[in-house]
Amino acid sequence: MDTLIQITAGRGPAECNWVVAKVLKAFIAALKEHNGNHVVLQKQQAGITAVQSVILRISGKNLDTFLSEWIGTIQWIGKSPYRTYHKRKNWFIKLQEVPQLATTSFHEKDVKYQAMRSTGPGGQNVNKVNSAVRATHIPTGIQCVAMDSRSQHQNKKLALQRLKDQFQAHHLEQLKEQATATWEQHLNIERGNPIRVFEGSDFKHQKKNKSYASKRQSLKNDLKKKSWD
Repeated sequence: MDTLIQITAGRGPAECNWVVAKVLKAFIAALKEHNGNHVVLQKQQAGITAVQSVILRISGKNLDTFLSEWIGTIQWIGKSPYRTYHKRKNWFIKLQEVPQLATTSFHEKDVKYQAMRSTGPGGQNVNKVNSAVRATHIPTGIQCVAMDSRSQHQNKKLALQRLKDQFQAHHLEQLKEQATATWEQHLNIERGNPIRVFEGSDFKHQKKNKSYASKRQSLKNDLKKKSWD
């Protein structure tokens, strides 16, 4: 199943927009290593090398496992790429899942066709034959007309393809409107307990020390000893 992901700088300064661009690149690279795919649905540039917000549609296997290491606050530790003498060295952005729209999927069985007379140049013969076709997607009401050919069959194929294109465009527009409507919810970035930390100009990922595994094993051993006492 596809998942929508947003990476945003919120109300952060220009440095945070720069971090979004860097995290976007790192995220896509990691997704490819996970054999996942992505499509950029919306990107708000904040300069040539900076992005304020981006929404991706990602797909692949075991996305829950992959995203568990990405969703949340992301921190970058480093000097500002824009302000040389700025004292701040900690910058925060957010990567989160965007709720999916309850949109109807496109099925050809939901398409209604209606033959109609062609209009336009061509003389009297054009209006004598119902060669044009109107295709209507019943669940959404989207309509497309094809009258390019004298063949009703060919026009039917053209109308169906145009209807599919219109449906996809309509769905994408809905996603963009949803992103705009929920923008305010993404502005506040939590600065504590980042899910990922990058550092330095080379944007190196700091791997967390998973000491909890050894601690858990130690606790299990203690319990076993107590059970024998």
